[in-house]
Amino acid sequence: MTAEPSVVVAERYARGATVAAVVIAGFWHLGYDSVVTVVNWGVYTRQWAAAAGWVLYLLVGVAGAVLLLCGGSRRWVWPLGVAALAVDVLLVLAAPAQVILPANWAWGAVGWVAVIVFWRHRAAHLVAFLALDTALLVASMVAVGVGSSQHISRAIMVLLGAFTLQLGYSVSAHGLRTAAGWAARDSAARTEATARQAAAEAVAEDRAQRYRELHRATATLLAELAAGADPADPAIRRRAAAGAARLRRLMAETDDVPDPLLHELRAGADVAERRGVQVSLSVVGTVPRLPVDLRRALTEAPIVGLSAARSVARVTVVASQDEVAVAVVADAPPVRLTQPRGVELTHDRDGDQLWLETRWTDA
Repeated sequence: MTAEPSVVVAERYARGATVAAVVIAGFWHLGYDSVVTVVNWGVYTRQWAAAAGWVLYLLVGVAGAVLLLCGGSRRWVWPLGVAALAVDVLLVLAAPAQVILPANWAWGAVGWVAVIVFWRHRAAHLVAFLALDTALLVASMVAVGVGSSQHISRAIMVLLGAFTLQLGYSVSAHGLRTAAGWAARDSAARTEATARQAAAEAVAEDRAQRYRELHRATATLLAELAAGADPADPAIRRRAAAGAARLRRLMAETDDVPDPLLHELRAGADVAERRGVQVSLSVVGTVPRLPVDLRRALTEAPIVGLSAARSVARVTVVASQDEVAVAVVADAPPVRLTQPRGVELTHDRDGDQLWLETRWTDA
């Protein structure tokens, strides 16, 4: 089943944003953290801790990316977040004197891997992580006795950068996904409204065309009567009855009823009964909802048969979800029938009895 356009668009934006988050974290670590680590390798008093921090960041980033892109369990989110915070501790151990200097790249970097880890959670989780990262930085500065205005200014700059870049990217990416969904839903709604309007106009035009055809047929018949045609002529009477039945059907098509096909057949039967014809209508099965043009094709020949009936007519409807048949048996003279589009028409005679059937099958 095809998904809703709003869902498809939102998912595409979300996928692109998640891939971008992974790419940013990867390039940040490989392109910045690696260079800083190599350049300051001689500064670290515990080089094993610097190497362990670099590797731990990489492992957390890879694990977070796998969980994000492959849809893994969310129970590992905060364990990975704690592991990312452990990178801060390792870098502090590697060079305590460099706690807020470029050699300690963890303060500004771990937030990017946290963006990946907490992507599928509310922004409060990422805010809590960044708050813990801030607390660790403050505690580390107090522990190593770093408190000059220069160090404090540098710490504020690092923290503001982390909050604005990392939290800002996460929030804006999720907001873009939401906005894309809104835009897609609005576009789908406009498209649906346009389609409904076009369908309504097409139906109205079709009804107007059939009304014009009925008007021409009626005008022709009235002109013949005015020119001296005999109203008692059976052919004239049949034409008048068929026109009246078609007009009743045209009006019945817009009625909001449970069974439109049966309603339109009853409209044709009512015209025949007004002429004194005894009409019986029986239904076997449940008639499915059919479009107007298909109902019209199914009822056209039965209306002609009912219009030609002299005294008795029997209408039978046999229906299922994939087939509908309408049959008429009437004491009627020969009639001229046209093959309707979309249905099968069969007719025969037995003495003065006319039998005809229209059948629709959902092929």
